[in-house]
Amino acid sequence: MTILLALAAGVIALVAAVRSTWSPCGLSMLATITPLAEQGRGHRYQATARWFVVGSLIGGAFLGAGMAFLAAGVAKTHASNSVLGAIAAAAALITLASDARLGGFQLPVHHRQVNERWLDRFRPWVYGAGFGWQIGAGLATYIRTCAVYLMIVLAALTGSPTTAIVIGVAFGLVRGLAVYLGRRITSSVALAEFHRRFTVAGPIALAAVVACEAVVALTFSTIVSVWLGGVVATALALTALAGAWRRRQQSVPTPSVTLR
Repeated sequence: MTILLALAAGVIALVAAVRSTWSPCGLSMLATITPLAEQGRGHRYQATARWFVVGSLIGGAFLGAGMAFLAAGVAKTHASNSVLGAIAAAAALITLASDARLGGFQLPVHHRQVNERWLDRFRPWVYGAGFGWQIGAGLATYIRTCAVYLMIVLAALTGSPTTAIVIGVAFGLVRGLAVYLGRRITSSVALAEFHRRFTVAGPIALAAVVACEAVVALTFSTIVSVWLGGVVATALALTALAGAWRRRQQSVPTPSVTLR
């Protein structure tokens, strides 16, 4: 069970980190730490980007330390595989419902952004590492996807502090490396084109997160009980069909009526 939980936590950490790039902080980072922006400030983009990644790694390590503390607590409970699986499945279903906005449901999040005044007040290594730390920590800035919460739950359920730290660092690394998405933005035209394509890709990233949450929910509910797995699979299928039908209905043009 520990290995399966660690694998699930790793996958969720990856998709959560990727999806988080579409947060206001992620978008701000992709607009302010670019070759174009750094040149305008008289700084070197590569140096600032490296400091950003370093900061993100440290932030991810802090997040991992917190998850390691929770994992140590879980280990002391000696919970059975059924209990661990039930908690994992429930957490996945709750975060899925929030990310998919099922019935308007949404878990609480906060909307804090990094302080862009740092760009004018501090040296590149300060705002690069500082912004990176806040983004890599996962919970310090705007939370774009509740998969971040699921990652924390799954990492804690492994009962392995070492595994939890590794997952946190991996999350921070992926978030930090996102800064290199803007490495070719050297003009205002390139900036506009990049953000246009980035916006189009947003729904795809969200769909990937929801799909991974669904797989986690189905996997662990089946481990708890085959019957429970069947119920969850049926519920997920019906929800997907209802969503597809609703999108189809919304895409059908309303016929116009001409009054004579």
